[in-house]
Amino acid sequence: MSTPETDTEIETAGNFIRDIVADDVNQGRIADVVTRFPPEPNGYLHLGHAKSICLNFGIADDFSGRCHLRFDDTNPVKEEIEFIDAIKEDVRWLGFDWGEHLYFASDNFQQLYDWAEYLIENGNAYVDDLSADQIREYRGTLTEPGKPSPHRDRTPEENLDLFRRMAAGDFDDGARVLRAKIDMASGNINMRDPVLYRILRAEHPRTGTDWCLYPTYDFAHGQSDAIEGVTHSLCTLEFEDHRPLYDWLVEHLPVPATPRQYEFARLNLTNTVLSKRRLTQLVDAGHVNGWDDPRMATISGFRRRGIPAAAIRDFCTRIGVTKAASTAETAYLDHCTRELLNKTARRRMAVLDPLKVVIENYPEGDGEELTAVNNPNDDAQGTRPVPFSREIYIERSDFMEDPPKKFFRLGPGREVRLRFAFFITCTDFIKDADGNVTELRCTYDPETRGGNAPDGRKVKGTIHWVSAAHALNAEVRLYEPLFTVADPGAGNGDFLDDLNPYSLKVLTGCKLEPGLADLALGETVQFERQGYFCLDPDATPAAPVFNRTVGLRDSWAKAQKKS
Repeated sequence: MSTPETDTEIETAGNFIRDIVADDVNQGRIADVVTRFPPEPNGYLHLGHAKSICLNFGIADDFSGRCHLRFDDTNPVKEEIEFIDAIKEDVRWLGFDWGEHLYFASDNFQQLYDWAEYLIENGNAYVDDLSADQIREYRGTLTEPGKPSPHRDRTPEENLDLFRRMAAGDFDDGARVLRAKIDMASGNINMRDPVLYRILRAEHPRTGTDWCLYPTYDFAHGQSDAIEGVTHSLCTLEFEDHRPLYDWLVEHLPVPATPRQYEFARLNLTNTVLSKRRLTQLVDAGHVNGWDDPRMATISGFRRRGIPAAAIRDFCTRIGVTKAASTAETAYLDHCTRELLNKTARRRMAVLDPLKVVIENYPEGDGEELTAVNNPNDDAQGTRPVPFSREIYIERSDFMEDPPKKFFRLGPGREVRLRFAFFITCTDFIKDADGNVTELRCTYDPETRGGNAPDGRKVKGTIHWVSAAHALNAEVRLYEPLFTVADPGAGNGDFLDDLNPYSLKVLTGCKLEPGLADLALGETVQFERQGYFCLDPDATPAAPVFNRTVGLRDSWAKAQKKS
């Protein structure tokens, strides 16, 4: 995209953040828009992060600017290289590229340390000996002002000496901290002499043991923005109360730029959790099978479930960017996914609960190839050959021994259409000793090849099938929401009490169309009449495994029509 001319008004649709940025550009307050996506590498990204990614990279693209990827890696206890690599992969998969603008807060450790000394020398920071509990006690409450630490009036010289000794490792972890000297009576608790540095002996994933003194997020974040030349620091609403501190630090330090922070409402989603703490708990306690479990609201979980990146981007665009907190329905994400896949996904046939059918008047040992459409909504996707033989599998639910009047599938004496194939009529069935139907006997009409009768007779039922001689044996995993309620752990409850015990159903012995043998990892297809499915990374050529991405029934769209 080209840079807008200075005399051209930028028109943006959409949200209040874009309006702010457009006004800054149109009024000449900034020349180049720079945003950033700054995750802490202490876990995998979730859907809330996807909203922030789409916003930050989208704003940069809209205004021919740039978006940085920066890891705010200031807490070595929780951060790992695994998370750094996973975050990079997720951002790229979503369709965004930071180019050469990859940064780490740890790259700035020396500069941040120097600026901490600058604050001390100017009387704006001091070393405090109070414990963490004492600091909380002295800080006061929302209705009562705090009281100053007995160490608040140390001289700059004394503070500087103590701070340097902290950095040299002369004191135990937690023995001393560096605090900003602001206002212990402030109505904003974040301004009551916040902690800027703490002693922490832990190996950092990038700097190793070079430091035993680490900056807090509040100190590192805004200064890293300034170092990178970020113009618009976009945060979720929980950081709104931190903005005065963000601005205070920028004003009291010789930073090379003056970024501005703006807040938007975070994403909430029904029947799941988007708290990194809770997601970590689910993984560590074994309630799910890792961060990429398809039931998790992580980006890697969505990818493994087969949800396209384009559907997530579309969802994030549709829910919008506001100041008001709201909760999006999981059904709406499913709707966006289904809407996209209906247009793009190839069709295949799969029988998940197979019942064998023998077509008695089909010649034994014979077979043929039929022509099947890959996507009825996209002629460009063409057709595929599908093998047919004397023995096939159909869904067990497509046969009833004593069918009711409006059951239009197979029953004794009933005729149905096999998708892309022939009309068949059930003539008999076989049961086992327990009374379960194990096999159907049918006849076919060879004149109905392709699904139409020359004599013009009509059948109301069309069912899918798979040739028994050519079928792939596969495992299919059916996923439901991880939680039984919209807001897990609402009130003072334990969110784990709301786990859905039926969130995963594993089907074995499923029979799939042989064309699915060469399905690429990452491609989602429609199993006709079943839903959308993708190949799982657990799959092998000898043992395919498929995950259900989303069913065909669109509960959200149906609800919208009624409203």
